[in-house]
Amino acid sequence: MKQPKIATRLETALCLTILLMLVVTSRAEGPRAFHLSGDVAGTHDPSIMKEGNTWYIFATGKAPGGGQFAVRCSNDLEQWKLCGHVFDEVPAWIHERSPGTRDLWAPDVSYVNHEFRLYYAYSLFGKNTSGIALAVNKTLDPASPNYKWIDKGLVLESKTEDNFNAIDPNFIPDKKGNAWLSFGSFWDGIKMRRLDSEGMLSKTDTKLYSLARRARPENADPAPPGLPANWEAIEAPFIVRHGDFFYLFTSWDLCCRGLKSTYKTMVGRSKEVTGPYVDETGKLLTDGGGSELLTANSRWLGPGGESVLMDSNGQDLIVFHAYDATTGRPSMQLSTIDWTGGWPHAALADQ
Repeated sequence: MKQPKIATRLETALCLTILLMLVVTSRAEGPRAFHLSGDVAGTHDPSIMKEGNTWYIFATGKAPGGGQFAVRCSNDLEQWKLCGHVFDEVPAWIHERSPGTRDLWAPDVSYVNHEFRLYYAYSLFGKNTSGIALAVNKTLDPASPNYKWIDKGLVLESKTEDNFNAIDPNFIPDKKGNAWLSFGSFWDGIKMRRLDSEGMLSKTDTKLYSLARRARPENADPAPPGLPANWEAIEAPFIVRHGDFFYLFTSWDLCCRGLKSTYKTMVGRSKEVTGPYVDETGKLLTDGGGSELLTANSRWLGPGGESVLMDSNGQDLIVFHAYDATTGRPSMQLSTIDWTGGWPHAALADQ
């Protein structure tokens, strides 16, 4: 009768070494930054969605060829081209409510109840007299006979007396399929409201939830004239569900300043969509907590204004803008997300 083979110490050590090498190799792969080409310069606050074999990215402000919210398209995530815009001009009802508005901001695209929903914001720079609105479309393909953006109008607004700013919207369903909208910039930070099935504010849950805010530093600099204080800078919320947690991505510090842009992308997580969110150390995001995800390098400054697309062709993606360290111009950036250790990891291109 054959005796069972007993592994020698050498064989055991060899197996452990191979296993360790596999783990290290797997971790070393990490997130991957895409090398983008085509019409990517000038992209700001990108929001990404896929329909069919095409990825679409919507961006803040005037389109290069005219209209509001330029749309960029790609079939491989690397080569991008301009493929239209959402609105020919700022809707008339926004001019009536906010006569100084010239550009629309922070588009957020999602697919809900057999339609694409685009939440967007209007405001004046440095003011919290702002609003969030909704437009819908049956398809993102401009060649389709069903392609038509229909503006549904105002969803919510903030006024001078409010302690929040109704810009930078982001739609997220909870674990039961209920719809929520996160938003906010400066002031008292990131907020959330419940939505109804049509994408408007819920009439049964009218609570304003607080998700994240900055902590006032010692000896904080005074606010610039007519503007909120720089230390309050947190904005661009984006929430995704991964595993047992909801992850809240935000942009800290200052955008839109070219070579002086100091944006960085932070993250926290929660078991419930309404919070409480904490960072990797366990600090509450409502107490100024946040874990760094993307920071500047020698090639690109101020990475932020992010959106996330989960499980696109088997990989989770984060798209954001960053500023050329030589010219100060914004450009689109794209990375896969690695979830090692239960926290997201992303990469910023080095060229």
